[in-house]
Amino acid sequence: MLKQAVNGESTDIYPISAVQVDVLKKEILECLEENHAENIQIISLANKSNIADYMIVATGRMSKHTVALADKIMCKMKNRDDIPFISCEGIRTGDWVLVDLGDIIVHIFKPEIREIYNLEKMWSIVL
Repeated sequence: MLKQAVNGESTDIYPISAVQVDVLKKEILECLEENHAENIQIISLANKSNIADYMIVATGRMSKHTVALADKIMCKMKNRDDIPFISCEGIRTGDWVLVDLGDIIVHIFKPEIREIYNLEKMWSIVL
């Protein structure tokens, strides 16, 4: 069991199972596909990092699209009991939006920003 501060109070976080992570990953992929995300890639972080189990990288056509994709994911996930927290960064500009779901981190980029950072290449190197 892990601890997390929520609104200044410590709460218990129970890690979700590998089966739950796979179900969550599938739901995120479906959400991205249904909302026309492009070039969706899944990066396993096993044996590379303990920050999450998976990283999902996708491209939105423009800032409004990246923000809308992140919003759809957050709306779909917020009512689940097995996600201890949802955090989102970059929603104001929409160039690069990160949705942290604990065991899965979703990065949604505008095309030119994704090309600059190239997370797939960075994470393909065994750390």
